[in-house]
Amino acid sequence: MKIPKIICDKNIKSTLIKKHLIKKLKDKKFNNPKLIIVIGGDGFMLKILKKNKFSNKFFYGINSGNYGFLMNKFSKNNILKSLKNSQLITIMPLEMNVKNRFNQIKKFIAINEVSILRQGRQAANLSIKIGKKNIIKKLVSDGALVSTPAGSTAYNLSVHGPILSLNSKKLSIAPISAFRPRRWKGKIVNDHSKIIIKNLDPIKRPISAVADNSEVRNANFIKIKVNDKIKFKLLYDKNRSLQKKIKLEQIRRETK
Repeated sequence: MKIPKIICDKNIKSTLIKKHLIKKLKDKKFNNPKLIIVIGGDGFMLKILKKNKFSNKFFYGINSGNYGFLMNKFSKNNILKSLKNSQLITIMPLEMNVKNRFNQIKKFIAINEVSILRQGRQAANLSIKIGKKNIIKKLVSDGALVSTPAGSTAYNLSVHGPILSLNSKKLSIAPISAFRPRRWKGKIVNDHSKIIIKNLDPIKRPISAVADNSEVRNANFIKIKVNDKIKFKLLYDKNRSLQKKIKLEQIRRETK
């Protein structure tokens, strides 16, 4: 009896969950060839999704890490019921194209966010455009963050960016420790936007561009847009969907 593909992180907790799950799936003769079960934390899920970015599979995550925002809670007794009744969420990643100071072009995708970070001790000097329109001519800061709705409760929330609803069709641009203009809080733009970030002083003030956890150092020119040709199909438990998790974070923020 062939069971769904299971990919687990290399730790004891993940391995134990996998062993229990294999037994359950075999005993109940549960088979879904389009399903991939991922056991680990958010970082592990992001890694697996990117490795399978052109597949037409469905991904059900089981949390064995800490917070596990992208994952589902594991239940020994209800796991098969959870798999059968799970709800589909489709998300699209950001595409980051970077030209570094040596005129090399690097390309990565980001499911959560693209982070532009100062590389040295001095603050970065950045300009940010949407197409040809200036959003900010000169931002002096530790960097800037472009976040998807799925990633808006992660690093974006930590830098006081807005929490975006999953169906908002928006992206968040947020400064990281802005020095000038000190009161610039960022901007929410539609997800068809082409965001262009330029390093105004690449020799004296180098920056890194990071797509989730893929880094390009000495970045000079960064283009960011949603790649609507890549669609990740994530499955969530009925009462713990990604929309509900994001909504809960919004409520928590509003009541603080």
